[in-house]
Amino acid sequence: MSLSMYQASIPVFTRMLANLIAILEKGAAHAEAKNFDATVLVNSRLAPDMFALAKQVQIATDMVKGCAARLAGLEPPKYDDNETTIAELIGRVQKVLDYLATFSAAQIDGSEEKAIELALRTRTLNFDGQTYLQHFVIPNMYFHITTTYNILRHNGVELSKQDFIGAA
Repeated sequence: MSLSMYQASIPVFTRMLANLIAILEKGAAHAEAKNFDATVLVNSRLAPDMFALAKQVQIATDMVKGCAARLAGLEPPKYDDNETTIAELIGRVQKVLDYLATFSAAQIDGSEEKAIELALRTRTLNFDGQTYLQHFVIPNMYFHITTTYNILRHNGVELSKQDFIGAA
């Protein structure tokens, strides 16, 4: 049995974003239990030249909402990157989950060869749909969710591999 573009995208994105919400919730609970302002976590980074946790979540969500829209031939929604609290970041992730739920397999399947043009600040990338999904979006999504996990873990939040991969 072959894997469709829909199966390779929307359910994967949905699962990882649900896991991201659980990870962020553990971060908020940790800050509350240790009696410190959770915005410390939102603004934390692993290295001076890396983005802070808030930007990691924003990029992960932008990747998946943009991918779903582009594969379906739609214009991706634009969100302001103005989240400053864990609650606001969770709200953003939930908004993307709600958006992903609007897509059907019929909208995504068959997009393997769809031309995808992605204008970045310094250059434009061109992909076919399958390459865009498998070699650009999915690795970026995992990178930014992993980095979010690592920032929280580095700051003492008790997280495990199971939190990252979710329930089987």
